[in-house]
Amino acid sequence: MKVEVASFVAALLFGGIKQMQAFYLPGVNPQSFAEGDSVKLKVNKMTSPKTLMPIDYYRLPFCAPDGGPKMDNENLGEFLAGDRIETSPYRLKMKKDMYCEQLCISNVGRGEAKGVTTSKMVRAIRKNYHNNWIVDNLSAASKVEDDETITTRYWQGFPVGFIATDDKKAYIHNHVNVEIMYHAVETEQDKYRIVRFTVEPFSIQHNFEKLDDDDQTDYDFQVAKIIDPIDSCNRKKKTKVHTDYNMITSSKQHLQPASGQVLFTYDVTWVENTELHWASRWDIYLSMDDAIPAKVHWLSIANSLVIVIVLSAMIAAIMIRNLRRDFARYNRLATDEEKAEDLEEFGWKLVHADVFRPPIVSPLLLSVACGTGAQLLCMSFLTIIFSSMGFLSPANRGALLMAELLLYVMMGGVAGYITARLYKTFKGKSWQRATTLTALGFPGIAFSFFFLMDLLALTQASTDAVPFATMIVLLVLWFGISTPLVFFGAYFGYKQEAIEFPVNTSSIPRQIPDQPWFMGIPFTLAIGGILPFGACFVELYFILASVWMDQYYYVFGFLLLVYFILIVTCAEITVLFCYFQLCGENYHWWWRSFCTAGSTALYVFIYSIFYFKQLEANSFATYVLYFGYMGLVSLGLFMMTGFIGVASSLWFNKTIFASIKID
Repeated sequence: MKVEVASFVAALLFGGIKQMQAFYLPGVNPQSFAEGDSVKLKVNKMTSPKTLMPIDYYRLPFCAPDGGPKMDNENLGEFLAGDRIETSPYRLKMKKDMYCEQLCISNVGRGEAKGVTTSKMVRAIRKNYHNNWIVDNLSAASKVEDDETITTRYWQGFPVGFIATDDKKAYIHNHVNVEIMYHAVETEQDKYRIVRFTVEPFSIQHNFEKLDDDDQTDYDFQVAKIIDPIDSCNRKKKTKVHTDYNMITSSKQHLQPASGQVLFTYDVTWVENTELHWASRWDIYLSMDDAIPAKVHWLSIANSLVIVIVLSAMIAAIMIRNLRRDFARYNRLATDEEKAEDLEEFGWKLVHADVFRPPIVSPLLLSVACGTGAQLLCMSFLTIIFSSMGFLSPANRGALLMAELLLYVMMGGVAGYITARLYKTFKGKSWQRATTLTALGFPGIAFSFFFLMDLLALTQASTDAVPFATMIVLLVLWFGISTPLVFFGAYFGYKQEAIEFPVNTSSIPRQIPDQPWFMGIPFTLAIGGILPFGACFVELYFILASVWMDQYYYVFGFLLLVYFILIVTCAEITVLFCYFQLCGENYHWWWRSFCTAGSTALYVFIYSIFYFKQLEANSFATYVLYFGYMGLVSLGLFMMTGFIGVASSLWFNKTIFASIKID
């Protein structure tokens, strides 16, 4: 995924609406350039919404820099996200426009024909792979132009090529217009900062003759002589012009098929923008140029609040009224006639000697699941808080993923403590086994699945396959930090006294009467999960789009409020069903409370199945990758919301049974 006072929440919401305007990641310093300074253009992984498998830029036969590409220094989060940032041969100079600069001639593979295996380039174009370029830590926006409109998109990069509508063949974008906006630095003389980076791709079939190494030219970088060039590539013209859409369409220029020898060229345009400040240059990316208005998120909040208000009103109308009546009835002195007829106790008071009996099904497993759920709850809360404060901006690539991982590891003490307190309360004896399962259970499942996905990524030659050194780092974090913290927390948990209950538990379990159909497990799970899911499904859509569609998500102020609404909704619906269950004299509420709130995860997984249709995926590896990770996320959400259900029901039961007199 993936988390006080009203003024603090309002400030966070305001930050979410305004997308942190005039604010930048703490600790990041701007880079200034003098006129003529070299500006590095770097390339990142290529992504596809169809395969979900990013691949290395130089896996395709693109032009490479002299001496080969060099990898950028990357953090742990970037490696885990599949980022592979490398140098490129594109030559940019601050404030120096370039006109149809030649890059290289590359053989992109064989042509398309029946019975012939398609080339890597054609397959990448048909799988809708996109380039993701970077200049001064700014991702490339993509400009697309036709006869009527000009559209600029600030996510997903720009496509490698396209499939023609007439002949259904693949064509490559072998020319790009690089437009860079800058502004002068007020505090430094003759210095400039980059505030916007846009790429407009074109497909131009250059008719050229390759130059030999000993051919003399008037230009430093020329690899071919273009025959019958377009105006921007005609070096004999005195007036230089940049390549544009009208130039290509009016000259009836042929498109460049994704086959054979291809000449790669590019234009560079520098535009001064005095209104856009460096500190707010990421705003348009984070808001995706207002592609998703804040109104949508406000409607999501309104929808969630309606669910919470209705649920709270239901609890107030049913439970508070009934509880007051029950308290008055249970606490009054019984008459001699009532004592003779044994009519003193009825309703949920009947189970007072059994309500806090340990669960009959695996108390150890419930303790471990609650401990892991508490760990995930704390991790997600802190992640959303730090994101709302701007510390995990997408401008710092890999920061969000790395923060989630490190916070999960650091919250190992919470998992150990909660597991130990619950297991001791359940009078469990295998405390070492419980602690070991907490330390190795969910992390072991996650790491094993991650390892299998890594092997799958290797077979697909995807950058999702993390290096061996990164795998060692993950194991060190797991066994070197997380596991000791789990045992440390468990030590303090077992040192504490068991949770005290207001009533004593009898030695002989009470027989449970037959339950009505609406108190059965299927019905309670269906109703218990749909309300919390309904409170957060709109934000879930945008989070899934961020994860699988390479879009930006940065309205963490909204997410924080939805996060609180999710917790409140899970707690209220679980308490409501727990009360009905006790009124039916069924005291097996431990696992039922866990599963009632945890069933939210089931709806999330079902929703992910419907969302998958948007990805247009058609390969087995994509199915395994998507549903595997969504299943893992749903498992984590199941334990997190399940812990909320157990904690709220435990508090509720202790409160109501402490309020009545027991003879």
